[in-house]
Amino acid sequence: MPKFAKGQKAFRARAGAKYIAFNKPFAVLTQFSPEKLADGTISDKQTLADFYLPKQVYPVGRLDFDSEGLLILSDDGRLTTYLFEGRHPRTYLVQVENVPSPQTLKGLQSGVVIGGYKTQPCLARLLNGEPDLPERSKPVRFRKNIPTTWIELTLWEGKNRQVRKMTAAVGHPTLRLFRQSIGNLSLAQLDLAPGEWKELNLEELSLLLSTGCSNERTSRRESQ
Repeated sequence: MPKFAKGQKAFRARAGAKYIAFNKPFAVLTQFSPEKLADGTISDKQTLADFYLPKQVYPVGRLDFDSEGLLILSDDGRLTTYLFEGRHPRTYLVQVENVPSPQTLKGLQSGVVIGGYKTQPCLARLLNGEPDLPERSKPVRFRKNIPTTWIELTLWEGKNRQVRKMTAAVGHPTLRLFRQSIGNLSLAQLDLAPGEWKELNLEELSLLLSTGCSNERTSRRESQ
């Protein structure tokens, strides 16, 4: 099987292993087992088991119940460490309340404190207009008197609910969150509707394992 280099290391795709891309819809738990409630009953929330994914694959990283977009699954346990040790960018499209100022975006880029932790430098920019995303199963609830804006955030780390906490910390609560890409692999390239999945071919796997383009890394260093 081919090797995919990362610095002085290389990831060797395991023969027979499955590497799956899934377009996670809104209101789906990133787990296969049903959610057990405090009273011992089972919730009716959808899980990954509802989408007929291959047996023995597991999520590589997570997406919150109310977040959408690209989720990778695999039966190769090495992939989680490889993708999420801080070199692979994850890009999110984020709808927030109000319009972040240039100073606010610069603050996001340089890092904000959430729960006593300062986030690592990232990339943040305003989008012109609304991105072309599928309609959500449950419409976004927003306040009529408050405008909304879309921003693009690229992170190299993944703390629990980090994007939502970051935008809230700078005064712009997240209304909708969509993960667009991991590495250089984007959902636009895969053409997957919400709830659809596919097994990655070697070219797509190579894009996934890419650590991103050089100008992104340069911009990140400059924000430090």
